[in-house]
Amino acid sequence: MSESEALEPLPAAVPVFPLIGAVLLPRGVLPLNIFEPRYLAMVKDAMAATGAANRIIGMIQPKAPQGSRAGDPPPLYKVGCLGRITEYRETDDGRILVTLVGISRFRVGAELERDTLYRQVMTDYHGFADDRAEEESLDAASRASLEDALRPYLDARGLAADWEAVQSADDEGLVTALAGALPFDPPEKQALLEAPTLAERAQTLGALMSFAVGPNGIGGSGSSGRLQ
Repeated sequence: MSESEALEPLPAAVPVFPLIGAVLLPRGVLPLNIFEPRYLAMVKDAMAATGAANRIIGMIQPKAPQGSRAGDPPPLYKVGCLGRITEYRETDDGRILVTLVGISRFRVGAELERDTLYRQVMTDYHGFADDRAEEESLDAASRASLEDALRPYLDARGLAADWEAVQSADDEGLVTALAGALPFDPPEKQALLEAPTLAERAQTLGALMSFAVGPNGIGGSGSSGRLQ
């Protein structure tokens, strides 16, 4: 039995939180400010769930609807990531503040018949066993290439970085933090999520940053998160 098989079971179906531009990666951290009634209900149900579903929701990006009927929920990308609620706080004005920690990516299966305010999907974890294995690392050349691409990208956007913190961060932590924080467009965020390995994610991240500061300068729109 592999290490990943010995870990706690993962839920066969999860409630999903479709959020444009927000990507959660395994072992990544994502704070959320919940205020819509359907997602308030989702978080409260997740907190009360038992077994493998306890405190678990699925983060996923919606696609731009094309040709769908007015009022239909937008289609979802095929890959999302489970997040476990590790911090939960209700505010005086009715919001819920939560922090998610990424557990494992999943492929979206059938969407369940709607008997809740929020959407739920079946989950397929095939091909993502390594998401719960030990943290990956990069070779020295890949790490240097990533840092070299980050400097001009931040300079072009007028952003600053604590370079001591960047250089001291572990490989996976740095890649995960940059993939979540940098203002890439939703399809680019999705490409980072779906990259099979840390090395491929770092390579994709470096390519996106280098392309953005190419001959034509910064080209991405830097979409912010929007609920669907």
